[in-house]
Amino acid sequence: MQEFTKTIIARTLRVPAVDGASGDGTGVARQLDAVLVRTGFKASRELLEHVGALEPGTAMDLALTVLGALRELVGDHVQHNTYFINFPEGVPDTVEFWISCLREALVSRVGADGGVLSDEELMQALPGINLLALPTYGTYQHTYAEMVAAHDDLIPSVKDRVTVVHLGKPLAEEVSNLYLSLVEQTTPLGEADLQLLHQLAKACLHGPQPAEIPIRENRAVINAARLDIGAELIAVDTVTDVLRVACQYSGGDVSLGTPTKFRSLRTSRRRVLMRALEAVVIDSPAKLGDVGRHVEQWKRLGEGLRPSDFPSLPHAQDVFRVARGEKTALSLAGRVEQAFAGGDLARAAQLLTAAPGMLLRQLDRLLRTAEPGQVDDVLKIVASVVDQVSGRVLLGVREHLANRAVPDAARVFTNQAKRSWVTMDTRRPLDAAVIGQATAVLDDVLARRVPVSEQLVVVDPDVLDVALPLSGKADGDGFGVLPRGSVSRIDGELLRFFCYWRETAQRTDYDLSLLMLDDQFGFQGQVSWTNYGVDGVYYSGDITSAADGATEFIDVPLGGTSAHYLVPQVNVYSGESFTDVAESMFGFMTQERAQRGQPFEPATVRMRSQMRGAGRVALPVVFICGEDGRWSAKWTHLYQRGAGWGNRVEANRMSTALLAQSIVQREYLPVSYLVGMMAAKVGGYVEYAADLQFDGPVTFIGLRAPEGLPEGSTVVTLDTLHQLIPE
Repeated sequence: MQEFTKTIIARTLRVPAVDGASGDGTGVARQLDAVLVRTGFKASRELLEHVGALEPGTAMDLALTVLGALRELVGDHVQHNTYFINFPEGVPDTVEFWISCLREALVSRVGADGGVLSDEELMQALPGINLLALPTYGTYQHTYAEMVAAHDDLIPSVKDRVTVVHLGKPLAEEVSNLYLSLVEQTTPLGEADLQLLHQLAKACLHGPQPAEIPIRENRAVINAARLDIGAELIAVDTVTDVLRVACQYSGGDVSLGTPTKFRSLRTSRRRVLMRALEAVVIDSPAKLGDVGRHVEQWKRLGEGLRPSDFPSLPHAQDVFRVARGEKTALSLAGRVEQAFAGGDLARAAQLLTAAPGMLLRQLDRLLRTAEPGQVDDVLKIVASVVDQVSGRVLLGVREHLANRAVPDAARVFTNQAKRSWVTMDTRRPLDAAVIGQATAVLDDVLARRVPVSEQLVVVDPDVLDVALPLSGKADGDGFGVLPRGSVSRIDGELLRFFCYWRETAQRTDYDLSLLMLDDQFGFQGQVSWTNYGVDGVYYSGDITSAADGATEFIDVPLGGTSAHYLVPQVNVYSGESFTDVAESMFGFMTQERAQRGQPFEPATVRMRSQMRGAGRVALPVVFICGEDGRWSAKWTHLYQRGAGWGNRVEANRMSTALLAQSIVQREYLPVSYLVGMMAAKVGGYVEYAADLQFDGPVTFIGLRAPEGLPEGSTVVTLDTLHQLIPE
């Protein structure tokens, strides 16, 4: 269980209570609180009292664990050096810097007059020289300690981030609660959370289990842990559920997006999987139609399962007969496609009632295809089954319809690894009246499902523009990271991006860059290793390898730039991808102009996310200047495929601008949508303020839990926003 302590702290900002020897740890508690302030955190009163009541050695161990987890959370666990030691001061002109590198490399050569080469002669030599291979280019010319010594300590500001860290329950209880929270989620988990659930499932398999497991990928993770001990599978009702378990058990892709190399299975494990298939098919032979969606994976699994070894399970054997083409089974999707192809809209809609979720996902197509006189019929069919559809699907369709009145600037498709690709939107827009009719049906059922709180509802206004977390696959993993489409206000006069990476085995060059766009998403400028500064924006210098880790920064004075949109990106110029490096992260800080300090100051970090997407160009967030001159961030969490080598902001600026426009102009369904429904049921909500006093427990909804909420309060924060999604 101890290995989960840092995870609990990082995910929940709660420190598991330690059942250790009592003593006087007050000195350690004071030291912990003082050091936490340096990283932008503050220990709650209860946490300080808990640490202070422990024996000093135990208290110190706990304090070091807390500090280590929180420093890693904001990216302060590594050394962030800069190429130019005085950055953001003293950044040279790009060409002047290249000339200085050339001069050092060619210092032994003489010019036409027998003296030192002139700048003009050096520039003439430039076409035949690889700048990236120059001795002084791309590697630190000073140590981290020398860089730190060149900067003053941070000047504190009242706008610096202060995040409260609370005392949690004992570790075993916190681990169990985290396990249940993940497995009971009604929205798909991201890759990092799926991996965490895999670890937790093994540790919690014999503890409390959820009554339901809504997401099939989560079921597969739990069932893979059960398979590992030879237990029968649970909550399996399709053949694909069994395939997911086999993939997860083999360390493959539980989402079935990529092929899995299946591991060799003991006879007892093969029997468990075959029994599960038998139970599914014997009750509903039509479910054999799902085999066609993953034929090749079924064939590969069949080679390992050897179905003929189980003659008493004939229905399970039928699964592999279908995969091999020895038996025919037409899926529901296939029958629906036949109806569409035949122009029989009514039949297509009626067939889809057998799978209400599929019907809702096909609603746009049905409405586009329907003649004016058929729209009411389609919506009546939808209304007849809508109560059987999950809240997540209803919200997703509601969000989709809100963007269908006009064509998108471009259609952006994103796979489960967050890699995006763009195509023109050729769909016929839906009539506004039709959209209104359809959304009214969805709004009605969602309003009925939104839970009624018996407690006073208190809402932090900062959470209202956060996009509803309809899928963890659209999020990033880290600190202060919001779901794709969320909008958050940016306070501060200076915005500083940072990118850190550490290579595994191959020399790797990442390039932090900034694309600057006007109010029509037209190109206005860029800052990168090819252009160190423009419009008051400065780049910290290019690092071309990162055996011990490397950091690059870009500074943006928000009151000084004329750009309307800022699109930071990280390009893999050469070497290992985001999924292959030992570590990589992106983040941003905000500061006041009067503040001074090192380039990386943890107390000013507003967001830090891991970069683990499939692609060679990372696009984490877009910054937008509003009509009032105030800036906000809209979260993207996208990756472009890019080239295998040499990715640069100049080469991808058109596709990046199109992606940014699509994300910025798309209307995402915010938390305020559900909060408004909740408030309508209870007569409103109270806007949170630090000086509020409460008579009893409340239901708090915000980005992070504040200090001082009454005992017994229900708290919904960034890591538990999924709890707002109606079932």
